Amino acid sequence: MDVAGYVALTRQSGLDKELQTVANNIANISTTGYRREGVIFAEMVQALPMEGGSVAMTEARGRYTDTLQGALVETRGTFDFAIEGEGYFTVLTPAGERLTRAGAFTRDADGQVVNTDGHPLLDEGGGAILVPFEARSIGLGPDGTLSADDRPIARIGLMTAAEGTELYRESGVLFRADGETVPVEFGRIVQGFLEQSNVNPVSELARMIEVQRAYEYGQKLVDQEDERIAQTVRVLGQAS
Repeated sequence: MDVAGYVALTRQSGLDKELQTVANNIANISTTGYRREGVIFAEMVQALPMEGGSVAMTEARGRYTDTLQGALVETRGTFDFAIEGEGYFTVLTPAGERLTRAGAFTRDADGQVVNTDGHPLLDEGGGAILVPFEARSIGLGPDGTLSADDRPIARIGLMTAAEGTELYRESGVLFRADGETVPVEFGRIVQGFLEQSNVNPVSELARMIEVQRAYEYGQKLVDQEDERIAQTVRVLGQAS
């Protein structure tokens, strides 16, 4: 395969990764707290075995997360919490503390506030939150103060990555900070609401069609290049 074929293959590889990302976004349109993901492409310049020769190729170097806030939908659930503005809830997983915008919580058999996977929600001090079963009313203030029968029992902390710290998506709605996390200044929690996915179904479906067509065009180029090389080999073979 010559240079044109390699250039086409690098493009196909990148388009395949983008198509997988778009498909994952569409699959999570209804996932609470999900944030859209995108692909970052970079140009690679490869030297050729000739004086002054080079060729530019594309590569899918990484992914990014769209931090645009999703719509808040009222559920009236006692342990359904949504964040307005900046910040993440902190939950404790077997692998350590993780950040999330998914605020669908409940109580386990021990009275701990946990998410749908059973991971405890942490307060601003990093401790699990216990809500007594005998409490008749559970309230949540905008500052994250959780009360049982009008008596404060914990304050939910809203955290984000410190400056210079990166957040890495570990699963659909969980993020891992590679360093320190700090409290946010501009964020509040509302009770009885959930933040929906920030994926725009129309634009995402349009993007999927666009990427699929680009992939098909690229495949045609690869097939044509393969046929050109095969034809050249046949002609040279007959000439010899």
